[in-house]
Amino acid sequence: MTGNEEHYIQEAFTSNWIAPLGPNVDAFEERVASYVGVGHALAVSSGTAAIHLALRVLEVKPGDTVFCPSFTFVATANPILYEGAQPVFIDSEEDTWNMSPRALNKAFKDALLRNQLPKAVIVVNLYGQSAKMDEITAICNRYGVPVIEDAAESLGAEFQGRKSGTFGKFGVFSFNGNKIITTSGGGMLVSDDQEAIEKAKFLSTQAKDPAPYYLHHQQGYNYRLSNVLAGIGLAQMEVLDERVQQKRKIFDVYKTNLKALDYMPEIKNSLHTRWLTTVLLPPGTRMGPLELVEALSKEQIEARPVWKPLHTQPLFKGCKYYTHEKDRSISDELFKRGLCLPSGTGMTEFDQGRVIETVRTMLKPKVQLEFKPASTLVMKDDSLLRTGEQG
Repeated sequence: MTGNEEHYIQEAFTSNWIAPLGPNVDAFEERVASYVGVGHALAVSSGTAAIHLALRVLEVKPGDTVFCPSFTFVATANPILYEGAQPVFIDSEEDTWNMSPRALNKAFKDALLRNQLPKAVIVVNLYGQSAKMDEITAICNRYGVPVIEDAAESLGAEFQGRKSGTFGKFGVFSFNGNKIITTSGGGMLVSDDQEAIEKAKFLSTQAKDPAPYYLHHQQGYNYRLSNVLAGIGLAQMEVLDERVQQKRKIFDVYKTNLKALDYMPEIKNSLHTRWLTTVLLPPGTRMGPLELVEALSKEQIEARPVWKPLHTQPLFKGCKYYTHEKDRSISDELFKRGLCLPSGTGMTEFDQGRVIETVRTMLKPKVQLEFKPASTLVMKDDSLLRTGEQG
């Protein structure tokens, strides 16, 4: 929290706007739409709700298919199941760790032969990095299939001069507690299509028809964001760009001091927010990612493995999966070696120095990591950290 959240929350209480309506909600929608450069935004209870509403507006139904990356959190794919549709999983590529245009093209060609084009394609901008949206949207446009851009992890990122979340028919953001900015829980659906956003808003408020009584012809949902939480979002938006720079500085310190690790790349003409610093352990490392996570936990350091690919999850057994290369799954390779290092902007210099020292010690028997003494770690305020000093 920045401290300014209390101002907006107090306004909500003073004005008695507590429900999922109110000035903070309207202002938050306008602020996000203006920041990313789209015409319209809808504040909802979660990023998952936003994806679900996008699928509903696109009239995804039982028996339909939706293309979706395999290397992502399950929340990307669950809304497909809500509508009784079938996810078809697409592999990642090494350049971005995101959806592979090559694998996507293979999936489309196969779908055309079977006369079953997908109803939508969901693309994820993973860990703060944009996918190759130019190539992906070109493929989808060729087949006339709309794109839902899941930018839950990439608010503030850019690709070819455009903000993440603005390349598809819909963009989706998340303000969950672990995201780069938070409203505690919440999400946003954005689009340049005003009619589509109005339809989503109608569905998000229980699909109540305009009538002097409660009249309903369609199934709706209780998905709107509260005015109180939207107030938190307004204060968080004030520091979004600062948070991006903090995240990138954390990444730079890791990369400078743990050079033997392979870091998630940043593609040309883009801005990676480094929401999480994600790495691949080098071949021959004494510990795998899961073992390292457990060992770090014993030192009171929280790290996590990268996402376990969805095509390997029991929930999606039997779903089709298209790989980037024949007989080679990039998503599986990333999972076998991938690790998310502590990346919270609340970390002190001492905290990050201890993480670096601990990782170095744990991997040292098989992999010698180049490490600069903690006294040379320069953070955003240009102060120095010395091992053993608190604060």
